[in-house]
Amino acid sequence: MKLYDYFRSSAAYRVRIALNLKRLSYDAVPIHLSKDGGRQKTPEYRAINPQMRVPTLVLSNGDRLIQSLAIIEYLDETFPDPALLPVEAVERAQVRAVAQIIACDIHPTNNTSTLAYLRKLGHDQTEIDEWYASWILSGFEAVETMIRPAPYAFGSHVTIADLCIIPQVFNARRFKVPIDRFPKIASVDSACNKLSAFDNARPEKQPDAE
Repeated sequence: MKLYDYFRSSAAYRVRIALNLKRLSYDAVPIHLSKDGGRQKTPEYRAINPQMRVPTLVLSNGDRLIQSLAIIEYLDETFPDPALLPVEAVERAQVRAVAQIIACDIHPTNNTSTLAYLRKLGHDQTEIDEWYASWILSGFEAVETMIRPAPYAFGSHVTIADLCIIPQVFNARRFKVPIDRFPKIASVDSACNKLSAFDNARPEKQPDAE
């Protein structure tokens, strides 16, 4: 498999964790999201991913998968050990809800294209940082009430919720958003990062890290 990746992309970070948990080898192809105006916008990459975002996972048969949650669920269905979703239907829905709060509500408001557009509209860095923090804090307030660390977000097994929480915590710390008001999230982050699958997926450990 081939993963079109960017070391600081939260979405790609999620997929790297999933691949590591499933013990799947892959070739990483870095796509820098800011150099040269964003290399994801080149005609060559647009032919691979029409949305011009990362990650893209190219399977051994040439099929291309985009959108991190869709990729992770494909991996979980195709390589079921270890399972990343609970067996019971209500718990599966609860895990997916936390994942979607992060991937569908927090992340899109704070991704590189959104922040670039805010700059284009004339907002300064202080205003952008306030925007960034506001979405993380409001989303984390909900997540904090929903998870049940023991030690992972929903018990003794890692789920898709954990795969979304940890990259978002990394981003929060990078932008100096305080997370000490979210002790359950901080506990999950600490537990997950003790696992090699999470640790090896960290942005600073990627070949394109800067």
